[in-house]
Amino acid sequence: MSLVEIENVHKSYGDIEVLRGVSLRIEEGEIVAIIGRSGSGKSTLLRCINGLEPIQSGTIRFDGQQVNSADTDLRKLRQKVGIVFQSFNLFPHLNAERNITLGLTVVKKMPPDEARTIARKVMTQVGLEDKLDAYPDMLSGGQQQRVAIARSLAMSPKLMLFDEITSALDPELIGEVLTVLAGLAEAGMTMMLVTHEMGFARNVAHRLVFMHEGEIWESGAARAVLDDPQTPELKSFLGSVLI
Repeated sequence: MSLVEIENVHKSYGDIEVLRGVSLRIEEGEIVAIIGRSGSGKSTLLRCINGLEPIQSGTIRFDGQQVNSADTDLRKLRQKVGIVFQSFNLFPHLNAERNITLGLTVVKKMPPDEARTIARKVMTQVGLEDKLDAYPDMLSGGQQQRVAIARSLAMSPKLMLFDEITSALDPELIGEVLTVLAGLAEAGMTMMLVTHEMGFARNVAHRLVFMHEGEIWESGAARAVLDDPQTPELKSFLGSVLI
């Protein structure tokens, strides 16, 4: 059984069909990069996996549990499926440590001392062990994004979803975030990431998925897909993003 099983998923906003029969399986420990033009359905697919968006038809299963079932406790499911967005979504009135421990103490009912120990561990993991007391406005964009990643890691997820997390960052800050992702990859974290960072996708992802007009247009080993695109649509896309 795959960790994520997506079968013939359709998703619409009103009359606009955003996902048109998407099927995809993700194995435990696999890193899948999703690329494509704006509006191709990439971010919507991630949000459907996490249950943030309902689907009209098809099925999504995570770890054997059907996400789009009325019986599914989405709050519990989201403890196992972390998602990080391009906007950091940190609470500005809380320091980094409390941004991380809030979910642990409120959702998991963890004792504060235990939560703080985990906060220190995950902040060390993202290279910010000296910023536990810092508030978001004291941190750079790259540092804020790393705190957001640490907050998700603190919940001990089985799957991490990253939605264009470097797109709002200045170029010099992108590298520090990608370094954190590479470290997670080496540690065996299962990841799906929507990204425009083709070099990262080539070097770190096991598989690359190219989405076009709500469908999976091409999929395969990351290097093979990037080096030898099979369709005019992917060739055109790569020509617009590769320098």
